[in-house]
Amino acid sequence: MAPPGDILSDPDIAQAYEDVRSDKSETTWLVLKYASATSDSLKLAQTGTGDIAEMTETLGDDEAAYAYVRMKLGNDEYSERTKFCFVVWAGPQTKIMRKAKMSFQSGQVKQVIRTYAVEVQTSDKHDLKADVVEMKLRKAMGANYDRQGSAY
Repeated sequence: MAPPGDILSDPDIAQAYEDVRSDKSETTWLVLKYASATSDSLKLAQTGTGDIAEMTETLGDDEAAYAYVRMKLGNDEYSERTKFCFVVWAGPQTKIMRKAKMSFQSGQVKQVIRTYAVEVQTSDKHDLKADVVEMKLRKAMGANYDRQGSAY
């Protein structure tokens, strides 16, 4: 297996991470994909300024990828908070060997993508719907003062 610096050698990855983290940047998400079917190296595949649904559209059923998403949560403009979600995606038709390597490689990716409230490991795009991820983020935040009652 490649050392962590090798799989994440694309200099655009660190810059995209900083852009997603920055309130001054319009970039709200990034997706990292493998350079080829046989490579362990990751490349910055795409960034965007939309929501998690826009990011999810870039994930293929036969692909493995990592994503990082900025989301705003709050009941009103005064309680709005920015939270981050780290996604480990292995599409339902991803090859077995790629999935096996991902458990080790996701740790290497976390050396670059370090700050997030929740991690979602999935092969089902339903798990990446905005309301599902928002509920995970709210649970991670602790207190939930929604009118609907407790999130638990």
